[in-house]
Amino acid sequence: MSTFVDATSGAVEHCQSMAQEHSDLAEEYYNKIATCCNQKLWHQLTLTVLDLVSQPNKTLRTTPDGGNSYLALYDKVVLSIDSKLNPLSLARIAAYVSASLAPSEASKPADDKDATAAKAILENLLANKKDDLGVSATIFCQSKLSMLTLASIGALNPSDEKQKQQLDSIKSIINSNAKILQEMMHDRDTSESAIVHSVHYEMAMTYYKVLGPPERFYDQAMSYLNYAPLVEKDKDPEQAKQYHQLAVDLCLAALTGEGVYNLGQVVETPVLALLAGTSEQWLVELLRSCSKGDVLEFNKLTQQYADSIVKQPALVHRATAVQEKLTLLALVNLIFEKHSSERTLTFAEIAERLHTPLEQVEWVIMRAFSLHLMEGVMDQVDQTVSVTWVLPRVLDSVQLQALASRFGAWASRVNTTKDFMQEQTPMLLNQ
Repeated sequence: MSTFVDATSGAVEHCQSMAQEHSDLAEEYYNKIATCCNQKLWHQLTLTVLDLVSQPNKTLRTTPDGGNSYLALYDKVVLSIDSKLNPLSLARIAAYVSASLAPSEASKPADDKDATAAKAILENLLANKKDDLGVSATIFCQSKLSMLTLASIGALNPSDEKQKQQLDSIKSIINSNAKILQEMMHDRDTSESAIVHSVHYEMAMTYYKVLGPPERFYDQAMSYLNYAPLVEKDKDPEQAKQYHQLAVDLCLAALTGEGVYNLGQVVETPVLALLAGTSEQWLVELLRSCSKGDVLEFNKLTQQYADSIVKQPALVHRATAVQEKLTLLALVNLIFEKHSSERTLTFAEIAERLHTPLEQVEWVIMRAFSLHLMEGVMDQVDQTVSVTWVLPRVLDSVQLQALASRFGAWASRVNTTKDFMQEQTPMLLNQ
């Protein structure tokens, strides 16, 4: 007598039941998943399940007994064949199911039961499949679980020991996984690597948005955007909303973050385009003027948008630091505009460009030296500074055109010199 038990029989029955219950999803999803189970087409099954659970606004339903359809699919189908699935795909499915159980923004932090159930999906996967998940899937699960934990914490409470332990654990995960991902950089072009890097940096930037400092959030957010897919407002309004908030946070972090001076890289980031035509567009204008070191334009914008600025605590509390950054970038841009043979500047010229008192110029130069924004020699007696190196930066289109013009002038001088040497060579040989 045979003792063979088909592990997929229950999965097929569940899909057939859901197909009858929700006919609109039958042909595209549940019948297809049942067929894949019968024919052992695990890759096709994985793709179908991922497509289903990644669209909660369209495909999330209730089971006949009133349960969550994603959770039922995970318990009765996915877990019955989990050993057949790619580990990262299994982790992604678990994360989508977990997200469908997590409390919504409107209900946080009241639904602790839902938050616990959501985290349990990923916790159980990490515990039960520890030896089979592999590095990529483990990092993915840890990152998603950490984000759920951050979402459930609510307001920070320094006296809450449990909260402190949770945050310390997340920081430890960020640090340890960052080292592992650094070793995986040679695989960055693969889709699997991009998914894992993306979710890690998303979790890290979420952590530093909560705890600061802004420059750490800025670093992680910029890394996240290197891997995250571009979003289109019309195709994914919900994700576009999240990217919109990210663009706002990124502008604020770039302006207020300590040591963040290469603003050109964030100014040219496509995500900032989501703020065009919105009530936060002024942030991009402010960031651009600071990046250019245009003191007059920046001051004009701060007056124009004074009411909006006072509603941003980060800008209010770090106003002095932002003003210092503007002044230093004005100096950097002044030097950049100069030809390499004309980089001995007088204090008076600097004071005029920076719109700062002459007696403060020496301090500004010393500050730029200390931050390694430039290198050179300052002469306090003659009140001049000779610059030998200036911070490399990402340039905007106007700055690139100016640089191209200077290259053109340089090439013309080289050609003139070459022609002169060719004319003089025969004369020198005949002497």
